[in-house]
Amino acid sequence: MSPFVTRFAPSPTGRLHLGHAFAAFQAYDAARAAGGRFLLRIEDIDLTRVRPDFEAGIYEDLAWLGLSWETPVLRQSQRLAAYRAALETLRARNLVYRCFKTRQEVLDEIGRAPHGADGNAYRGDALAEDEEAHRMARGEAFAWRLSLARAQHTLGAFDDLTFFEEGAGPSGECGWIRADPEPAGDVILARKDVGVAYHLAVVVDDAHQGVSHVIRGQDLFAAAHVQRLLQDLLGLPTPTYRHHRLLLGPDGKRLAKRNGGETLADLRTAGVTPEAVRARVMSL
Repeated sequence: MSPFVTRFAPSPTGRLHLGHAFAAFQAYDAARAAGGRFLLRIEDIDLTRVRPDFEAGIYEDLAWLGLSWETPVLRQSQRLAAYRAALETLRARNLVYRCFKTRQEVLDEIGRAPHGADGNAYRGDALAEDEEAHRMARGEAFAWRLSLARAQHTLGAFDDLTFFEEGAGPSGECGWIRADPEPAGDVILARKDVGVAYHLAVVVDDAHQGVSHVIRGQDLFAAAHVQRLLQDLLGLPTPTYRHHRLLLGPDGKRLAKRNGGETLADLRTAGVTPEAVRARVMSL
């Protein structure tokens, strides 16, 4: 029987809040119930927003909640060579291309897509070799995108891509699910200035750490479809997924860093106990 290994993977771009506490409890409790391992991973590849004090705050807040984890903690900023190797594997198979379009240009192109096309999915292709070389020589910014068209040509079809959902997706999806990466379009896997983006880093690190169960919020359910494709293309194992409900604030929106609100540090300063935090998040 394979060991049960799961992880909590916050980004040090702000202080943890109640939504983080709920997600951390979900993973930690599952690992303890299974007699398995609980890992902490610091996803610090957003170099413009990460701060050392936020990372220190993650350790402080989780320890205050009574959670413990294995050391050393994996920090994604120290794993760039592994991500470059994975990207090179995809490049060698002609599965990625350089995209020089700005965010606004991508949005404009999506807006011009035929009626019925996925509303937020971008699909493109590599530039002609001479034009690409010219833009590279000028030092223009670009992103490496996964080509869904080439991936589908390589695999023949996506019908055989499946993953097992132990929790529930936003519409109650559970059990064996056929992965459908097409609504996401040609996702970004890396940028010129940062050698990796979310989807590529996650699948490489989950495989590296032997993660058997990915336990996270329903807002990331769609990501499982893209990540399942990458696992297949890179020859990596597919974990079991367990997506859980999201905590909502009084306004009905999910608790998130960008929405402000109480942090765990605020609650601790106010004299709230870890036990009260656990009771509160489990009842919301």
